Amino acid sequence: MRLYECVIIARQDVSSGHVEELVKEFCAIIENDGGSIQKREYWGLRTLAYRIKKNRKGHYILLNIETEPATLAEFERIMGLNEDILRFMTISIESVDEGPSVMMQVKPERSERPRSDRGDRRETAQNTELANDGVAEGV
Repeated sequence: MRLYECVIIARQDVSSGHVEELVKEFCAIIENDGGSIQKREYWGLRTLAYRIKKNRKGHYILLNIETEPATLAEFERIMGLNEDILRFMTISIESVDEGPSVMMQVKPERSERPRSDRGDRRETAQNTELANDGVAEGV
């Protein structure tokens, strides 16, 4: 059996509960054929980079799957027929990451981010003006 990573984007007007039901149906296809779901993450309702089928947002789901290629083909066929699925992408992977994916990792808040020390701009601007005034007067 091979390992795959699949990201699914569902329509924005579908409730998150209905999205979970869809994912359970898709997972049942894999599990009924002897495969397994290694990891499942719900990334939430996110804004799309561009409109897809008149939708500006979508529910993102990540699945790490261990299954046979024939089962994966059936899994993708059924997802393609479902009207609630906007896009999906499946790639083959070597191993499953145990920790949370990059999308689920907590970003530091703005107050915690390091800021560059630019110094006091007002003092620099005043010193420049004084130097320019001195040159203009011929001092």
